[in-house]
Amino acid sequence: MLRVEDLNVYYGLIHAVKNISFNVKKAQITTLIGSNGAGKTSTLGALVNDVKQKGKVYYKDKLISKMPTHKIIKQKISLVPEGRRVFGNLTIEENLRLGAYNNAKKFDELRDKYFEMFPRIKQKRHHLARSLSGGEQQMLALSRALMGEPDFLMLDEPSLGLAPKIIGELFDSIIDLKNNGMTILLIEQNANAALAISDYAYVLENGEITLEGDAKILLDNDEVRAKYLGA
Repeated sequence: MLRVEDLNVYYGLIHAVKNISFNVKKAQITTLIGSNGAGKTSTLGALVNDVKQKGKVYYKDKLISKMPTHKIIKQKISLVPEGRRVFGNLTIEENLRLGAYNNAKKFDELRDKYFEMFPRIKQKRHHLARSLSGGEQQMLALSRALMGEPDFLMLDEPSLGLAPKIIGELFDSIIDLKNNGMTILLIEQNANAALAISDYAYVLENGEITLEGDAKILLDNDEVRAKYLGA
């Protein structure tokens, strides 16, 4: 579904992502794990051409790395950014309507679908997004990204700052999306949770991929356990 070749990201003289290559297979969850500052968010920004980058990104065998961001999103790609970034002065429904700007005719159908997935936000559909808890805002951010009916979904640190119970609910929803055919690239600092639900994983350290493999195998890898799982 996605093929990345020799990707580099720069912030002035800072070389944040260093010549990485990786693949994301269709209808699987692929995760990039690593500590804070490893280059995970920069990688996602590069995939949608939101940061200065060099390299090649192919989506469904089509070169997209030179496309402007709005055209990349029209390829049925959605991103849930780190920190959720919901529009606090708009209601839940208004946030969802913005997510459906390319899919307005199906708004009611899709809104009801994701309200069923996340009943917590259905109950507050007319509340301002800024009044929601962190977990509810994350559910809203995910629902907003799904309103465009993407084939490929990118999630940047969805568990950040959330209670364990909410993380469990959120990750159950991510598994359901995958089981219904969604292709997902998950960026996570919570390596334990990410590896537990993923099919394949890459370990990113100081902007470089240092390890890759089946996620369940990496979950039992001594090096990974020592660095990221507190074992």
